[in-house]
Amino acid sequence: MFVNNIVLQQYRNYEQLELNDFGPVNLLIGQNAQGKTNLVEAIFVLALTKSHRTSRDKELISFGATSTHLAADVDKKYGKIRLDLSLSTQGKKAKINGLEQRKLSDFIGSLNVVMFAPEDLEIVKGTPGVRRRFLDMEIGQVAPGYLYHLQQYQKVLVQRNNLLKQAWGKDMTSVQLMLEVWNEQLVEHGVKIVKKRKQFITKLQKWAQAIHEGIAGGTEELKLTYVPSFGESEEEDEAVLLERFMIKLSQMREQEIRRGMTLAGPHRDDLAFAINGREVHTYGSQGQQRTTALSLKLAEIELIHEEIGEYPILLLDDVLSELDPYRQTQLIETFQSKVQTFITATGIETLNAERLKGAHIYHVHDGHVEH
Repeated sequence: MFVNNIVLQQYRNYEQLELNDFGPVNLLIGQNAQGKTNLVEAIFVLALTKSHRTSRDKELISFGATSTHLAADVDKKYGKIRLDLSLSTQGKKAKINGLEQRKLSDFIGSLNVVMFAPEDLEIVKGTPGVRRRFLDMEIGQVAPGYLYHLQQYQKVLVQRNNLLKQAWGKDMTSVQLMLEVWNEQLVEHGVKIVKKRKQFITKLQKWAQAIHEGIAGGTEELKLTYVPSFGESEEEDEAVLLERFMIKLSQMREQEIRRGMTLAGPHRDDLAFAINGREVHTYGSQGQQRTTALSLKLAEIELIHEEIGEYPILLLDDVLSELDPYRQTQLIETFQSKVQTFITATGIETLNAERLKGAHIYHVHDGHVEH
């Protein structure tokens, strides 16, 4: 997979930008707040129709404008495709080769990316919500059906929570009848989400463990574990998961009504990391936490290749300078000659320049880019 060019109109601090002839490795050099991150973010948005930095689409639109447009020509193993994405206050429109896609899930997956930024350390040491977002975004790229169940689950969750908030002191017979309706739908979609997450983590574990072992010189074993709010982490049988989810909801009914919220389901699940049996979140050193995050991102590259038969685009946003020389070398060796990469940095001197010979260099200043 290879991005040949990118066109931006009214995107953040870019009024109009067209960059052509990208290389295998592309360095975006400039001081902070000039637009380097906005450029790699734009590639990410073209892949997933949403930003990794904000959930508010209007923040992507230039100040004073009402819409933004992004486009790119991408080489894939079965040929070239043209991607167009428009975002406005009315919503999103996505096109592949000029044909508007009825659902965004039909567009997502046309371009695959792996983003590695300093905030990705939060996947290891942050809140469960960060890890769930990581799972949802990565699985959504390789399994569009997952996004459908996730969207349906979230819709049902809102309705169920509204019912629970209003249930206190009401006739429990009617509340119970309505809960049964929402439970059925919540469980139907929730089980699909949980099953897909478990399958994804099993595959990610295979790659991450081997990569981590290599970086740590064979002294550390990394283990990823799904932590569900119902059932057991190893269980994958859909019928069994469905039954356990229903039982859990039944057990928590009174507590949920008291608190006015749904207390079990994939929206409460987590992902745990352990090195040599010790939890990285609590007991890992900063170096171990960084290596775990790096191993995860490198594992993602291999997993996507395994799933779709070609490598994704790698986006490194101000992250190489955050790594020590050894980890920097490990990362560069992974993507060289294999994965098209976009790297942002404040200066060449922060990078392992010797290993990045031949890279295309772009200087970014105040929303303008010079090659």
